[in-house]
Amino acid sequence: MSDWDARFLDMAALVATWSKDPSTKVGAVITRGKFVVSLGFNGHPAGIDDSDSRLHDREQKYRTIIHAEMNAILSARQPLDGCTLYVVPFMPCSNCGAVIVQAGIKRVVTLENNNERWIESFEITRTIFAESGIDLIIRPAPAK
Repeated sequence: MSDWDARFLDMAALVATWSKDPSTKVGAVITRGKFVVSLGFNGHPAGIDDSDSRLHDREQKYRTIIHAEMNAILSARQPLDGCTLYVVPFMPCSNCGAVIVQAGIKRVVTLENNNERWIESFEITRTIFAESGIDLIIRPAPAK
């Protein structure tokens, strides 16, 4: 792994800590070369209350939460053609995968994580990325 990949994965891990989600904190960093284009973490849309009751009600949370990758794409103030997306602690879901393709991102770097809840979605993402020519790099997760 390049030093820059390691640095941006570390940055995505830091950005993930900004999430108020009590179960899973996800961070994303979009880069063009060595420059950061956008950041995102999973959370409710701007202006929506992040109350404990809302965050602990999984069904309600899943209906309103925006994934880190989507937040990073939506926050970008420039075209993302050819950019790299770094995301931790696991690869994008299939919904985010489709948006990543549509945004023009060409490389995704993430960490190995076999979260059972998302395994089917991850497989769809792999297929979407393979068909669209996105380079998916999955690095071993750091030892805890």
